[in-house]
Amino acid sequence: MKKLIAGNWKMNGSLATNAALVNAMLEGLEGPGAISELALCVPSPYLAQMQSLLAGSHIALGAQDVSAHEQGAFTGEVSAGMLRDFACRYAIVGHSERRQYHGETDVAVASKAQRALAAGITPIVCVGETLEEREAGQTEAVVKRQLAAVIHAVAHCTSEIVVAYEPVWAIGTGKTAFPEQAQQVHAVLRAQIAAATAHPERVRILYGGSMNATNAASLLAQPDIDGGLIGGASLKAADFLAIAASGA
Repeated sequence: MKKLIAGNWKMNGSLATNAALVNAMLEGLEGPGAISELALCVPSPYLAQMQSLLAGSHIALGAQDVSAHEQGAFTGEVSAGMLRDFACRYAIVGHSERRQYHGETDVAVASKAQRALAAGITPIVCVGETLEEREAGQTEAVVKRQLAAVIHAVAHCTSEIVVAYEPVWAIGTGKTAFPEQAQQVHAVLRAQIAAATAHPERVRILYGGSMNATNAASLLAQPDIDGGLIGGASLKAADFLAIAASGA
């Protein structure tokens, strides 16, 4: 299975800069050479623009969040059905910034994963520990707890999710887990997935902590790292494509 390199633009972009960035990426993909599977998870107001820009390309479209509700009086929420209307293939759920700033619980994240799957959208389920939790030796317990909630909710559909390990202390800080540190946690998650589904080989586990063009190759060389969830580097075409080439 190909590596998956998914960009997370977070709250960045404009109509003009989006077009320039995506066109630069698409131009870079025209040359020969192997490439990883690619996706861009963009702010919801730009889904229509991105659906048009990416149509027929090798880059899939993704959203940065999805509502736990199907429809109704939930002002400001975006449902999985709405995302499907814009041909979203992926939706990030449980990103650490959503957990930290919006109080999302493990149960809420699991409900979002369920909604995405029901609409035919692959949830990218984020798990990860804070610096305090890592220093207290709680990394394994934290990520297993977070993933267990999703596995419990989606049950037999576990093989249809993507997991992203994102150590909170390495997101946007410039700090990165050493490849061996990341691999250790990925191996724990792989074992947990293997115990939950008959098809664990279908589940890709991405690394999402300040992966960039410089460190991507060493991280992606680890046996249980199946790709990356890329933040800042996904806002630069050359960097994003360099990471994609590292995982090919």
